[in-house]
Amino acid sequence: MRENLLRKGINPRTRAQQLEDLRNYKGISHYEGEEADNHTALPCPGGLLVEEHHSNYGEPWAGGRDVFEFLAESTHISPDAQVLEIGCGTLRVGAHFIRYLKTKHYHCLERDELSLMAVFRYELPAQGLLHKRPLIVKGEDMEFSRFRSRVLYDLIYASAVFLHMPDQLVWVGLERLVGRLKPYDGRIFVSHNIKFCSRLGGDECTRRLASLGLEYLGKHTHDSLLFNHYEIWFEFRRSKD
Repeated sequence: MRENLLRKGINPRTRAQQLEDLRNYKGISHYEGEEADNHTALPCPGGLLVEEHHSNYGEPWAGGRDVFEFLAESTHISPDAQVLEIGCGTLRVGAHFIRYLKTKHYHCLERDELSLMAVFRYELPAQGLLHKRPLIVKGEDMEFSRFRSRVLYDLIYASAVFLHMPDQLVWVGLERLVGRLKPYDGRIFVSHNIKFCSRLGGDECTRRLASLGLEYLGKHTHDSLLFNHYEIWFEFRRSKD
């Protein structure tokens, strides 16, 4: 790939340079004084406008589309489905689900305040998704009481989330989630590893899952469309009514 150099109509800038330009020059045309407060419905911090938050999660932002397509195809979900994401960050994956699902059918529990600010002040309005009215709740310790109890989810997924939690907290979360998952047809997908389970040993892991009414269905991998990368996912279902 050729080096991206300054040329007619093209002015390559890093995000830091974009942000500095925005602070100093505010764009080619902008309002001054009192007028500056009358024309922007949702004022957004400069750091969000240059999408600094897209670099907060390790993987390229475009990989979110790969995860969405893998999960949607694996579970055969329709736009009517109810989906819960645990730790949606700034909607790297979630934005694709919100766009695909019917209004109010995407839910998320996220603990990080800066990620939530990026979601509500940039990603949802910039992507034209405010009208889909996703339910995105700030919370931690796997507390799901603020979600409507009558909703049964077709898919619950956690992308690179459980590996950052103490094992016992993951088990507490699974116990709280199992009653919110559709029996037999609903799925839980967990990425990267399930050491919270494997550290117990195979038989004990299976027994503990069964005591919650969960069944392990297997391991999957999916490749990235845009870069040399694959992800590992583990699939579970609710085995009891």
